[in-house]
Amino acid sequence: MSSIRSITVTEDLAAYMEEASTREDDIWRRLRAETSVLPASGMQIGADQARLLGWLVRLIGARRTLEIGTFTGASALAVAQALPDDGRVVACDVSDEWTSIARRYWAEAGVADKIELRLGPALDTLGKLRREGGGKFDFSFIDADKEPVWSYFEAVLDLLRPGGVIAVDNTLWGGQVANPEPNDTDTNAIDAFNRRVTDDPRVDSVQLTVGDGLTLLLKR
Repeated sequence: MSSIRSITVTEDLAAYMEEASTREDDIWRRLRAETSVLPASGMQIGADQARLLGWLVRLIGARRTLEIGTFTGASALAVAQALPDDGRVVACDVSDEWTSIARRYWAEAGVADKIELRLGPALDTLGKLRREGGGKFDFSFIDADKEPVWSYFEAVLDLLRPGGVIAVDNTLWGGQVANPEPNDTDTNAIDAFNRRVTDDPRVDSVQLTVGDGLTLLLKR
């Protein structure tokens, strides 16, 4: 019989982890501070998650990456900073207001030329990318509205090269996925995605307790 063991991340432990392994420079601190006062500030990824995304990009030698859901730009910034000089991020979002913050910080960090922002419904953008061709992506981060998460996954998987990686955010959804009787569409959609992707023969998957849950998928 096996059991799941975990450690409770207290405020003191979180502070230790930030000091020991996820230090942020001034640009990152100011981006996170500006985002923290927005009504939708909970959509911002944590410093540990940003560091992990950059690490994954370097690990697989990614050059062409795709993100679904940009918000104020932290994830695109982390990925762009990890890419080589000829690397590119295609960033998809619907909000000009939120991404205007992102563009300021990308420019200040010197990575704006690596990031192509496409505003509009993500599924429309993904469809256009398929029609445009132009090669396969190496890495994708999905962090957008939750009800269409499976549709995002399917569209991104089609654009990903074999051996490419998809990271899907919020797959633990504040623990609500473990609720035996979830009563909202977002929780139901995420729970269905988690259960379905585990048995998908096209990918190898692992779910991490990073942030609000991060599922990593390796395309076979």
